[in-house]
Amino acid sequence: MILTVTLNTALGITHRVPALRPHTRHRVTEVTERAGGKGLDVARVLAALGHEVTVTGFVGGATGREVRDLLTGVTDALVPVSGTTRRTVAVVDERTGDTTRFDEPGPVITPAEWAAFQRTYEALVAGARAVALCGSLPPGVPVGAYAGLVRTARAAGTPVLLDTGGEPLRRAVAARPDLITPDAGELAELTGSHEPLRATEDARRRGARAVVAFLGTEGLVAAAPEGRWRALPPVRPRGTPVRAGDRVTAGLLSGLVDRLPWPQRLARALALSAATAPSPAAGGFDRAAYEELVARVAVTGEAGAA
Repeated sequence: MILTVTLNTALGITHRVPALRPHTRHRVTEVTERAGGKGLDVARVLAALGHEVTVTGFVGGATGREVRDLLTGVTDALVPVSGTTRRTVAVVDERTGDTTRFDEPGPVITPAEWAAFQRTYEALVAGARAVALCGSLPPGVPVGAYAGLVRTARAAGTPVLLDTGGEPLRRAVAARPDLITPDAGELAELTGSHEPLRATEDARRRGARAVVAFLGTEGLVAAAPEGRWRALPPVRPRGTPVRAGDRVTAGLLSGLVDRLPWPQRLARALALSAATAPSPAAGGFDRAAYEELVARVAVTGEAGAA
């Protein structure tokens, strides 16, 4: 079982419009709803790849009930809270394919609710093959929360992937996660360097065992004890950078539990990032496109270079 943690779950609402223009009225051509938040999006891709996945985090109120109703293909271990789960609203411009997002902050989590989650997490992580800690922290959760969750996973002997940014990432890196997956901006904020190869090595010195940076159309840069690699996408990743990044995270986690060599992990992750699903509810990626693209990812580098 793979465990994904989404502390700030969301009801994701997507509106499609012919063209997005400020200061005008728009006629929506399609509306979709899905259980959202980074960890749930990662879980959806993992389940579509054939992995057994359990999801945990917080849900509350009528929005939280909708999120739970929309979960499919995964085991629900979400923890109820008194507040109301947030919504995220995405507006897709059908003409350009660009997406504009509006993310609510999430419910305030009480100390008792945080303690209840930690008990649930400790029980789940002990039986997991790997755990992914994903996304932002809702109000009330300590900024060092991910550092504590990393330490809990390491104490249980469970590999832990961290996908977040800002101060939560900076604090959690010192707890020595097995893998972090920042985008270019998050990596630069963490290290102060805008040169990806240098920044990935700096992030490792700060505590991360391995670092894979998602650079959008420039692909992936990876630094691990086993070596250093760069992977270039065969086609430009489609869809929003956030969704593409979620598919990268899922691909890396899948490759970890399948014990793939690093070049194959990177190829899987990049092929998934480019294989946009024809529908927002279609499991997060287009399987036929993925299977065609994975063999075309160019990976360079060498083992033992890190």
